[in-house]
Amino acid sequence: MKKYIILITTGAATILMLASFIDEGPLNKAELGKLLFFDPLLSKDSTISCASCHKPAFAFADTTAVSIGVGGQNGSRNTPSSMNVSLHQSFFWDGRAKSLEEQALAPIENPAEMNLPVAEAVIRLQNNARYATYFKKIFNNEPTSTNLAEALASFERTLETSESPFDEWKFSDNPNAVSDAVKRGFDIFNNKGKCIQCHFGADLTANEFRNIGLFNGKELNDSGRMVISGKKEDIGKFKTSSLRNIAITAPYMHNGMFKTLKEVIDFYNDPGKVVNNSVNRDSILGNPFGLTSMEKSDLEAFLISLTDKRFSTDKGGR
Repeated sequence: MKKYIILITTGAATILMLASFIDEGPLNKAELGKLLFFDPLLSKDSTISCASCHKPAFAFADTTAVSIGVGGQNGSRNTPSSMNVSLHQSFFWDGRAKSLEEQALAPIENPAEMNLPVAEAVIRLQNNARYATYFKKIFNNEPTSTNLAEALASFERTLETSESPFDEWKFSDNPNAVSDAVKRGFDIFNNKGKCIQCHFGADLTANEFRNIGLFNGKELNDSGRMVISGKKEDIGKFKTSSLRNIAITAPYMHNGMFKTLKEVIDFYNDPGKVVNNSVNRDSILGNPFGLTSMEKSDLEAFLISLTDKRFSTDKGGR
């Protein structure tokens, strides 16, 4: 219940009235999902929410190599962006979730993340008068694991971006939207750098799994996709990330080992210089690309131009 004091003026007389109205709450599934996304109620000790690791200011990614869960526990992989995922066909670095609904519930139960059984999360929501009302209004039902997942997934599907300087240049036909460096970088992306072979489509991700050379069975021993598929050829493969807003989602890779885009570009230019004993590295990265310093700089400018305008006015590669 929200209360407001309304000032009513009639001629020379002023009357103060105390007016009350009931907060109607979220109007649809996505709005309810947004409330839940930011609510620590869904973690074991009510200290963290989905947004604790998917930070809005950083394109709903995190700023550390791995995120910190309930009780100060370290996660095992870097937190990817929750933006621009509506077209994805699988989720998590290893693709173990096949839908956004499935993905939405997994962090709640993960012992290293929110560490709360979904069944218990549902009971909490059922016992919360506010949420019980919201679910009844929107789903005509009490909170369940199914409609909890549906609400969270609906919110995530609203997190799409398409207003970057690159979009303005390529799709709004504005040649002045980006610098010449960005245009040269886009050419490198498509040709000498071979980036387009793994990053294409609306969100610059192929919805594929690739081994880029970050597995050697020693200090780099995350088997990635193989754990899910059981196929030996999938060892060291991870989902190809979207490049939208990539300039603000550092650190990079499944383990967060690279802090800057420059480090990422240097790695792709010659992976063997960084990990000289990798296992099963993709043939696309079989030989160094031989990018010059200027070409690396131009490629970085292009990647920066993929930053949506809602996040920055000075990172457009101009």
